[in-house]
Amino acid sequence: MLWGQQIDYASLSDIGVRRTNNQDNFTVVIETDRNAWEAYGHLFVVADGMGGHAVGELASKIAVDTLPLSYKKSRDATISEALRKAMQATNLAIHERGTLNQEFLRMGTTCSSLVLGPEGALVGHVGDSRIYRIRNGQIDQLTFDHSLQWELLRRGQGTPEEIFLYQPKNVITRSMGPEANVEVDLEGPYPVFPGDTFLLCSDGLSNHVNDDELGTAAAELPPADACRFLVNLANIRGGSDNITVTIARVGPIPEGAMPSQVRRDDASSESAALWLGAAWGIAAFFCLGVILMLIGKLIGGAVIAALAVIAAIVLWTKWRKSLPPPPLNDHSHSTIMWRPYRSAPAKINRTFLNQVIEIQTRLLQIADDEEWTYDKTEYQKLVAEAKTALSSKNYRQAFHLFAKLINTLMSGLPNGGPGSKKQSRFFRS
Repeated sequence: MLWGQQIDYASLSDIGVRRTNNQDNFTVVIETDRNAWEAYGHLFVVADGMGGHAVGELASKIAVDTLPLSYKKSRDATISEALRKAMQATNLAIHERGTLNQEFLRMGTTCSSLVLGPEGALVGHVGDSRIYRIRNGQIDQLTFDHSLQWELLRRGQGTPEEIFLYQPKNVITRSMGPEANVEVDLEGPYPVFPGDTFLLCSDGLSNHVNDDELGTAAAELPPADACRFLVNLANIRGGSDNITVTIARVGPIPEGAMPSQVRRDDASSESAALWLGAAWGIAAFFCLGVILMLIGKLIGGAVIAALAVIAAIVLWTKWRKSLPPPPLNDHSHSTIMWRPYRSAPAKINRTFLNQVIEIQTRLLQIADDEEWTYDKTEYQKLVAEAKTALSSKNYRQAFHLFAKLINTLMSGLPNGGPGSKKQSRFFRS
């Protein structure tokens, strides 16, 4: 990533339908100074607190307040080590605050952080809040859920279908705060390309919205509209928890950037040349061993040939690990497990579009019955445009418009306060 590449981003947090307080928190730190960006990058954090009353809210608030400050104090190391130290320091701050009050003992929070800087995208992660990347019609989950379900899956103690069906999904195996020390997962840094979109969210969103739906909304809609639509969709589907989402989209390469400035960390041509060169080198080494054996130097030749075989195995293993996720069927809407995280299509499909249209129809009926306040003239104009796009099979434009219609209706909820959703029969049905 280069200095000067714009970041179009938005964040939104919502109490949901069932909860009485919001224990989620988030923060975004966009560096406007070049030197600061080269040292720290842009920082995005989402935290989902756990504990009764205001305990979880306090834990997540400490996380989003402490992590950026600790991160900037730790720049005597690499960016990866700085982020790890900052998250560990944040964990200790939450733990120490919890020990000061009996009611706050073992309070905790998830914490997922993303740095977009000169080295690319770096992920720091504890808990089951997630970070995704959307690129070229595919969404990839970059974090491993620290949950009972995912730990059982990693250990091979059942198929994904069995584990996700029969094991509780709300059992967290790792969080920040309960203990003085915590293990932080670091992923990356990954190369960042123009158009890459990153999504951070609490499980209040991912429990109600599938990966392909997350990817489609984040890829197709402007970040602010996508955040609002995804939060509305999660609430419409039950809103069983607090919902928080941050979406950041990377802009084009700045005009005037010199070719030498453009990072090409995983350019396919360079990568292929390196792998091919290594393979030819090993092959030549093996041939040398064979030739030595043929001319009577059996021991030396056998040793060289054996070393070449071992090197070939190591190279093959590393090559396999470097491969991108397998291409997904354009007609598939399912999520697949991948090393060991997940990938899914992030393209508009008629199944999801039909669901969005059905939601909009039901929502409109109840909005009119309950006299929600929205601009009906503007709404009817959008409806006409959406129907035109649908009839001409311009599904992308139709998705944009129906998502906007849902956002428009939801903005007209009476009172607009935390309890307004509970008062509507739409969210009780």
